[in-house]
Amino acid sequence: MQEPRPRLFPPVISFLLIANALMFVLQLFAFEPLLLHFALWPAGTPDVIEQDGQLVRVPSFEVWQLLTYGFLHGGLLHLFLNLFAMWMLGVQLENAWGSRLFAVYYLVCVVGAGLIQLAVASYGVMNDEIYPTIGASGGVFGILLAFGMMFPNQRLIFLLFPVPIRAKYFVIGYGAFELFAGITGTMAGIAHFAHLGGMLFGFLLIQYWRGKLPLRPRRRVFWW
Repeated sequence: MQEPRPRLFPPVISFLLIANALMFVLQLFAFEPLLLHFALWPAGTPDVIEQDGQLVRVPSFEVWQLLTYGFLHGGLLHLFLNLFAMWMLGVQLENAWGSRLFAVYYLVCVVGAGLIQLAVASYGVMNDEIYPTIGASGGVFGILLAFGMMFPNQRLIFLLFPVPIRAKYFVIGYGAFELFAGITGTMAGIAHFAHLGGMLFGFLLIQYWRGKLPLRPRRRVFWW
């Protein structure tokens, strides 16, 4: 039986690209309502805060935000970088794994990244730091982690550092930088712990599928 030919735009990647692009267009007309209801807001926020002498209502965390935040973006560059990386790396994964497995993996990474970021942002509420989180980066970093495990010796080029690096070293280096940046507060305004959360949950799911965790699947999914 002949194996299916690899696709340049497989179904899940195509859906994610189109959905994120359409949501960005919608943001141009209704950014505030989308941010209020579908961004990831921390838990435990007060109902109102005083801002510029006025009482302002604070949005609260809702469970659907763990998914919907991953379809909103803060600007055109933010959108482009996420979608470019998603396509460049995700196409090879979806072609290798199949669409169903890839879709499950991506969603787990987005939700997992959201859970980590929710914990971090909710802790910040105690210090009067209240902010929403948006972006597909958690899912993208999960894809990056899987790519590094699946194709460890394939060379990648970082846009800001145009030198070819093996994927496994790229992932380790990028993950270490995100951990450093998250702990030290470097590059404030970027959800470094969400990025790490996407990688962590992606790693755990892959290990589960491989039968490497105490809780094992009925059958192993990966053979590598």
